[in-house]
Amino acid sequence: MHWLFLLLALAAMALGFLTASMPLLLGCLLAALVLFVLWILGLYQARVAGSGRDTSMMIDPAELRRLRDQVQARKTESSDLPPQ
Repeated sequence: MHWLFLLLALAAMALGFLTASMPLLLGCLLAALVLFVLWILGLYQARVAGSGRDTSMMIDPAELRRLRDQVQARKTESSDLPPQ
């Protein structure tokens, strides 16, 4: 949908450059600017919406605590061993 704003902005700019009326030129260029900004915002929104995190890959607090305990146990186990 946001690509439609770009096409409309290009059409408004082309119409503004082809007209001989100064008020119509200013109106078309202003419309082209607004449509271009709307296109940029739509493009940004599409990129942000597509980069969401997968919530199934998140670690719950219990799993995180278990992993921390494992790391701590490995540290204490490695420190208890005599140096070779």
